[in-house]
Amino acid sequence: MPRKEQGWITFQSSDEERQILEQICQQTQRTKTEILREMIRQRGRSPIHDPDTNPIEAEDLKEETLDSENATALQAIQIQISARNVLKAKVKQVVKGTVNAEVTLAIAPGIELVSIVTRTSADKLGLKPGKEVFAVIKSNNVMIAAG
Repeated sequence: MPRKEQGWITFQSSDEERQILEQICQQTQRTKTEILREMIRQRGRSPIHDPDTNPIEAEDLKEETLDSENATALQAIQIQISARNVLKAKVKQVVKGTVNAEVTLAIAPGIELVSIVTRTSADKLGLKPGKEVFAVIKSNNVMIAAG
């Protein structure tokens, strides 16, 4: 059976496009296939905005960015960050205190990461169990101890 009928997609890309894809893979520590699938899914969930035929009005963008449940307009914005360790995660638990919130993230089956953020940040990000997020780790020192 030909690959096309099995769901394979083959296309040519420029050197610049391949370099961009490689950089995204390194930054997110994900495969090219995962990155491309996610991009396709995001495009399928959000309207495609062509500035010439379907401009985004400032009021429309304001409404979409304020809606934490439907931030699809923001997903199209590419963010570059200096941190090299960016891990895709899912919020497992949020324990809010008076000032801070303890957020438990599932980064892989059986592997969790705990972060302390301000309660205000947790609220602004709409953190709740099941939400997909990224854990961004930037550290000048990583200590290792052995018993």
